[in-house]
Amino acid sequence: MSSVLGSATTDQNPSTAGAFRPISTHLAITPPVSVVIPAMNEAENLPYVFKTLPDWIHEVVLVDGNSTDNTVEVARELWPDVKVVEQRGKGKGDALITGFAACTGDIVVMVDADGSADGNEIVSYVSALVSGADFAKGSRFANGGGTDDMTFIRKMGNRTLCAVVNRKFGARYTDLCYGYNAFWRHCLDKIDLDCTGFEVETLMNIRVVKAGLKVQEIPSHEYLRIHGTSNLSAVRDGLRVLRVILRERSNRRALRRRNHPSPVLGTVRGEVS
Repeated sequence: MSSVLGSATTDQNPSTAGAFRPISTHLAITPPVSVVIPAMNEAENLPYVFKTLPDWIHEVVLVDGNSTDNTVEVARELWPDVKVVEQRGKGKGDALITGFAACTGDIVVMVDADGSADGNEIVSYVSALVSGADFAKGSRFANGGGTDDMTFIRKMGNRTLCAVVNRKFGARYTDLCYGYNAFWRHCLDKIDLDCTGFEVETLMNIRVVKAGLKVQEIPSHEYLRIHGTSNLSAVRDGLRVLRVILRERSNRRALRRRNHPSPVLGTVRGEVS
């Protein structure tokens, strides 16, 4: 890949130096990074979200889910160049798909609007991508990760569903239902997202494996939602995730049968008349 991390020195060739965005005094990046934030009535949380976003990102795409508070106004005040996209459907999956379509960056980062994600971690995700990964998957249970916002029931459900996905699809995930991820935008052509709810994260995790994309887990810490209440339901959303897993497994078997049809009955292999 031509998009790489490089030294943030000032003696670069004038024709290429302008394409690099400084990350630190010793590090610069050339691929533009888009951050997608799906939000509905998150005006109180957005200051905490935007405060941690690095200033070297290319664009912020806020997908507004028909908020009744001043979510959009707050976003524009905090990040004057924010790209606001109106969500016409419902659900987190629909919001993310809408946001992805509006991105112009080569790299796309998914960030929740409730203040639970630390934008300072974005550099780790981007570093993994420019180092060769196709999909950088956040994990609260990888070494160095953590969570302040998971009940025992949710943790056990996540662990069980993760084990099922690992076994059925040959993945090696330590976390399944987590929304802090990043990927090269061209990966969207290979995973063809088509769900509307919270299960979209699981669908992405399954389809990147099925597509043979290179995945790297990134240790991430999930903080408590700062204001408001979550729309998550452990039982309802757990069942939706399970249905996605079963559907994708069924689709995989059907594809395998099409690619490797059974021999036609009545034929005898190796016999010449």
